[in-house]
Amino acid sequence: MPAKSTATPSSNRKEILKLVIGLAAIAAAVGIWYGRHQSGGSIYDSFAQCLTQKKATMYGLYWCEHCAEQKEMFGNAFRYVNYEECGTKGARTEVEKCKQAGLKNFPTWQFANGQRHEGVMTMAQLSQMSGCPLE
Repeated sequence: MPAKSTATPSSNRKEILKLVIGLAAIAAAVGIWYGRHQSGGSIYDSFAQCLTQKKATMYGLYWCEHCAEQKEMFGNAFRYVNYEECGTKGARTEVEKCKQAGLKNFPTWQFANGQRHEGVMTMAQLSQMSGCPLE
């Protein structure tokens, strides 16, 4: 003979409601986190936009680990950075305009005043070179 349940229909509904509310809260928290970290604004959005306005450009190669490191520093804000790809897609050769510009090491940052910097730059260095404030 099966054991009789001591739970009442009312207490079962309360437990289910608690479970549903808990799962909804977790889903909301995950959604907020994902939105901020994946598709939302970045703390560097305005900084990256300023770099573009001040005519700073990053030259890089798609296979370059240091270029990837520099891009990762910006996170989603990198979409606002003037970026020139110097790699020929599908080959490990450089495009002609980068060769003619004398670019040798990557990433290379070119600033409006003509100065260049080869290698990964910190945000503070980029701020100093460009005049763009870090907010």
